[in-house]
Amino acid sequence: MNERIPRELLFGNPEKASPKISPNGRLWAYLAPDEGVLNIWVGPEGGLAKPLTKDRGRGIRVFLWAEDERALLYLQDANGDENWHLYQTDLESGVTRDLTPYPGVQAQIVSTEPRFPDEILVALNDRDPKLHDIWRLNLKTGERVLEATNPGDAIGWLADRNFRIGLHKAMTPTGGTVLRIKDGEGWRDFLSCGPDDQLGAHGFSPEGKSVYIESSVDRDTTALFEAPLAGGPAKLLAEHPESDLGAVLIHPRDYTVEAVSFEVDRVHWQVLEPGLKTDFAAMAALNGEVSIVSRNDADTVWYILVNKPDRSPAFLRWDRETRIAAPLFVTRPKLEAYALAPMTPVKFTARDGLTVRGCLTVPSVPAAGKPPLVLLVHGGPWVRDHWGFHPEAQWLASLGFAALQLNYRGSAGFGKRHLHAGDREWGAKMQDDLTDGVKWAIEQ
Repeated sequence: MNERIPRELLFGNPEKASPKISPNGRLWAYLAPDEGVLNIWVGPEGGLAKPLTKDRGRGIRVFLWAEDERALLYLQDANGDENWHLYQTDLESGVTRDLTPYPGVQAQIVSTEPRFPDEILVALNDRDPKLHDIWRLNLKTGERVLEATNPGDAIGWLADRNFRIGLHKAMTPTGGTVLRIKDGEGWRDFLSCGPDDQLGAHGFSPEGKSVYIESSVDRDTTALFEAPLAGGPAKLLAEHPESDLGAVLIHPRDYTVEAVSFEVDRVHWQVLEPGLKTDFAAMAALNGEVSIVSRNDADTVWYILVNKPDRSPAFLRWDRETRIAAPLFVTRPKLEAYALAPMTPVKFTARDGLTVRGCLTVPSVPAAGKPPLVLLVHGGPWVRDHWGFHPEAQWLASLGFAALQLNYRGSAGFGKRHLHAGDREWGAKMQDDLTDGVKWAIEQ
């Protein structure tokens, strides 16, 4: 019989989360509860840490190192109003100040840059609640200078190699997307697509003459391209026939694209930088979904997350010289006392011939006969379920239930044919996929 897992171990705050190494590699920080509330803890790299912030409300979820390493920056709202403010906590004094002390205004972090350690680019909607303008904020003085005014439709911004706003993304009146680049004092259209395609930008190339973009124009899945600012054909860098582009790993100082991920059943990394091939080959032996969550500026140390279904997510320190992984912490160590259930990628053919993929979690200790099945349906619908640690599936498995998660038509990540097969099919063919999946599971 499966041992019931207490819900607080699965759904409560993690004991530790989100480790980040400082730019020079001497310190580290992470989130952990202090008096029951998530706060930022800081200490010597890999060593004992103590709480730096003293939040006693909703807790801190998003933080980053200031490039000068004298402070940590974090976003926090007031009781869930989503008017995020940017706060700065000094490492030496512990004093916290609000860098965006404007009532009813939402702050968004746009970019930091190692060569400009005293500055940060933030988006603020103080001029118009519907629009965010970009401001250059001085972390020493708190003064701000307007960097870019929203033309009225911008929803995303990208800094160039000189730490100036060089590109923004906007939606068109018909639901499409346009990328515009800075042209003197104004903007000019660079690339665009219709409402059925996807288009986005990930960064400028090292020399600043091209942009790394993801696009599904004239293809089914989104792929990574390098598009010259002067015009002309874009160069294909990475693609997958069954998966949209996932994570894009860019070097923190020289801005080259090093690796990209794709995900069909499991995450697959395509390594573009030859010097990283040995690292990724060695990390594959960790037998989980590996992602790089933090790295020092010298790029000698990575903090990586290893995610697998039957264990609490674990963070490790990856030494790039020795290529040895040393444990930092697991997010929920008390789960180590329980036998978590395995998760298996599955696929089946729906009644109209469409391939549907998903994941099946079964109790780690089989009961007599077949276990009852719970269908876990993701929301969105333009998102997807993933192989890995899933608290709800593990909770059900500990109660003796199998859990089936399906990426029905309309789910994201599998190309635009799969995505748009769900158009106007809510409660129709999308529901058929779920029903067909349950029938398939019963037959199996």
